Amino acid sequence: MINIIAIVGRPNVGKSTLFNRLTESRKAIVKEVSGVTRDRLYGRGEWNGEEFSVIDTGGYIKGSEDIFESEIRKQVEIAIEEASIIIFVLDVMTGLVDLDETVAKLLRKSNKKVFIVANKVDNNSRVGLSSEFWSLGLGDVFDISATNGSGTGELLDEIVKEFNEKNSSSLNQDKNIPHIAIVGKPNVGKSSFINALTGQDRNIVTNISGTTRDSINTRYKGFGFDFILVDTAGIRKRSKVIEDIEYYSVLRSVRAIENSDVCMLMVDAEDGIQKQDLHIFYIIEKNSKGVVLLINKWDLIKKDHNTMKKYEEEVRQQLAPFNDIPIIFTSTITKQRIHKTLETVMTVYNNRTQKISTSQINNIMLDIIAQNPPPSIKGKYVKIKYVQQLPSHSPAFAFFCNLPQYIPESYKRFLENRLREEFDFHGIPIKIFFRKK
Repeated sequence: MINIIAIVGRPNVGKSTLFNRLTESRKAIVKEVSGVTRDRLYGRGEWNGEEFSVIDTGGYIKGSEDIFESEIRKQVEIAIEEASIIIFVLDVMTGLVDLDETVAKLLRKSNKKVFIVANKVDNNSRVGLSSEFWSLGLGDVFDISATNGSGTGELLDEIVKEFNEKNSSSLNQDKNIPHIAIVGKPNVGKSSFINALTGQDRNIVTNISGTTRDSINTRYKGFGFDFILVDTAGIRKRSKVIEDIEYYSVLRSVRAIENSDVCMLMVDAEDGIQKQDLHIFYIIEKNSKGVVLLINKWDLIKKDHNTMKKYEEEVRQQLAPFNDIPIIFTSTITKQRIHKTLETVMTVYNNRTQKISTSQINNIMLDIIAQNPPPSIKGKYVKIKYVQQLPSHSPAFAFFCNLPQYIPESYKRFLENRLREEFDFHGIPIKIFFRKK
């Protein structure tokens, strides 16, 4: 399970700069998610071999001082709920202010590990200015400069230690069971789908402890299926948090995606694929998770003999270039195609976990490459001699050749398409690497 770090604090303390610093520690940054609450919401980082996700909670606050406080409270409550680790960023140049105290009060009530970061310690003259932050009673204070990176290594060292302690103390008895997430915007029918699924037999549901709310993970056993359902449907009561709907749904989806093998992305048939749906889809793709697209509320659509085909064609155009995914038209009210959905999800899971022998993949792909070699670039000819599936959790392949830098993107897509044709990777993102022979 990949841990999630949430960066919290009032505006203008350097949260976004720290976000950039943490995610730049790993080159393969997840695609920026725009148009939800800020330009850059979600990213990936790695330190000492430990991968993690980073959530930046700042940057979309507008209005008066009163709105500042309510919006910050909202974001911090959401971060406390969803994250594994909280980084509380403070500004040594301004010192403690009332809004900092407001955030600290919320953090004291949580059971999450909090790291206090005194930012903008850009030179030796500012060392020691963070001493007043110890009065918050939230633990050690880390002096850093998010701008030049000083102190961030020590901070990440301690965060990774915390991750390792959490992981070593967690139970692993369910690690070999498929984890299936149901994600999507609010009000698309996720709760109804789960009710339709688990309502078939009261004995097929058992709660799994260790989640941050009233158990969002559910063990499903029935009709020959056995998997963990990672549910994002149960949003907390409004009395506990007045959530920003888009922000909350993306944050919950991030955690569910990270903890899953295959994602069921549910879309409202009447609304179609919207920007928010695409944001979640990109996160699934960048995390190399399997995906099954559910077009829900299909019973509400006026149909003729060609409606489903036209709808599917339009959806695949929106999802291009990665559109080799199952699309199922469902209705949680009539339970239409619920069982087919489960069968398809398990097929995608098997596709994602398949391992192809080196001899088999070379016998097939080298023949294809010989018939359709890479185009010559500047008079140079690329010769691919060997192919190997990499030992990763999701399908990834290395093509060994003499001039990997001259492989054009179009040929990379050609090889991916042929891999999909020869081996069943329906519903699975594929990663392809070219390496020097």
